[in-house]
Amino acid sequence: MTRRSVLAALTALQRMQAQTPLESAANEDFWFNARMAFTVDRNLLNFNNGSVCPAPKVVQEAMHRYWTLTNLSPSHYVDELLLPETDIIREDLAREFGCSPEELAITRNTSEGLHTVLLGLDLKPGDEVLTTTQDYPSMISSLEQRAFREKISLKKFPYPTPPKSPQHLFDLFFQNVTPKTRAILVSHLTFTTGQIFPIAAICKEARRRGIYSIVDGAHGFAHLDFRVSDIDCDFYATSLHKWLTAPVGTGFLYMRREHIPNVWPLVGVPASMRNNIRKFESIGTQPVAMRNSIADALAFHRGLGAKRKEERLRYLRRRWEAPLRNLARVILRNADDPNQSCGIGALSIDGLPSDKLTQQLMDKYKIHVRTRVIANEFDCIRVTPNVYASIEDIDRFTRAIASISSRL
Repeated sequence: MTRRSVLAALTALQRMQAQTPLESAANEDFWFNARMAFTVDRNLLNFNNGSVCPAPKVVQEAMHRYWTLTNLSPSHYVDELLLPETDIIREDLAREFGCSPEELAITRNTSEGLHTVLLGLDLKPGDEVLTTTQDYPSMISSLEQRAFREKISLKKFPYPTPPKSPQHLFDLFFQNVTPKTRAILVSHLTFTTGQIFPIAAICKEARRRGIYSIVDGAHGFAHLDFRVSDIDCDFYATSLHKWLTAPVGTGFLYMRREHIPNVWPLVGVPASMRNNIRKFESIGTQPVAMRNSIADALAFHRGLGAKRKEERLRYLRRRWEAPLRNLARVILRNADDPNQSCGIGALSIDGLPSDKLTQQLMDKYKIHVRTRVIANEFDCIRVTPNVYASIEDIDRFTRAIASISSRL
């Protein structure tokens, strides 16, 4: 690198640091460098990062290093060198989330964390868990299983898509609370349309009423810039292979310290671990190469800047949505309100089933999205670009939707 190019890079960095996160969202010079950190197939537009995000090259390289080290002598190198790094990872994640390391368990995904809570809470026959019809199917299945086996009650309610306001969502939750409600399961952002729930207000009111607040944070952590003190929930589970861009099969579970002794782990542990958050990590042999690479994903995330990244994701969504809002057949399923949506959006085309739309986007335009269906309510495609998407990519998607809708 020449002296001139170094000076140019420093000048660009100084200009970037002078910008607000909102201003930096449209700084294509900065985001070009972020795009180049990924090794994605640029002929295929991956707008389904809401399922699994690719990891940047620095994270891939870290995972390969740890995997190579593992295979030098697995039982020795894993037990003596790599496993002791778990608590360093725990401390790093806890610092980012704003909790004590003794309240954070490293898991494989959101589902594992939420299953731990939903199956481990001490509920009695007749106790009620309240959620919405748009919460994740796997969580609803767990609660249905408890209802069948243990006679607890699962109550679900629908809401408009998009809703009138965050206050409307809050009101719907507590209109459905009964004297039997013991726990509320609420998504930070829904897996369907990316709807942001007013979880701080919901968790505060739940605590006032003596109700557990369980937050599905699959799409919240490393997408929105927040700390756990901002929402004050009892439980929060997330996947790190989504918006943090950590290796596939990584996540964490936050549990308020006073609840740890009273939640059963998924796998039996010694009685001496009753008060220890690590009891929720006792699942047998684990792939440490993926887990230890979380540190590199955190470093990459911090380099982008959490608030700057949030605003960029929102900017990309607004970029593809804006031209489509005036098209007659296009139905946008999320509100354009920073309190209700960020980087995730969803749409339907009147007269075209969403699974057919998903297939057309792939077959003709090489754009990958995910179909989402809520029975008896709506179907849509969920659109989730990440920071490696260019403005050209976004506009290519918009043109594709406009073209498909115009032919109906």
